[in-house]
Amino acid sequence: MKTEEVVNAEIELLTAIKKADVPVLERMLHDDLLFNLPDGNTITKEFDLESYRLGKMKVETLEASDQLINIIDDVAVVAVTVSLRGTYDGNPLGGAYRYVRVWKQFNEDLQVIAGSCVVLQ
Repeated sequence: MKTEEVVNAEIELLTAIKKADVPVLERMLHDDLLFNLPDGNTITKEFDLESYRLGKMKVETLEASDQLINIIDDVAVVAVTVSLRGTYDGNPLGGAYRYVRVWKQFNEDLQVIAGSCVVLQ
């Protein structure tokens, strides 16, 4: 696994989030994904995908910065700041968030196996 592959996977993932592209998200998120939200709740891949399928999550703008990547064997840990504006279930959503995502190599594919997000003040 190379840093460039992880950078490209991150770009593809963020583009899919912005476009609510469920087929791409389905491919990029591992079936056993666990993701911690800023409120402390842990969600699964299916919960996340359902929020896009039902139109609950709508992203208007999304911009990544301050990305750090550590590659350890077939796993990459990414820390990235994301500025986000949109709505969730009709409620405004926005601000700066710090994400940690864990990517793992499965044959030719990189998939997110874990992650978390905190609100930046």
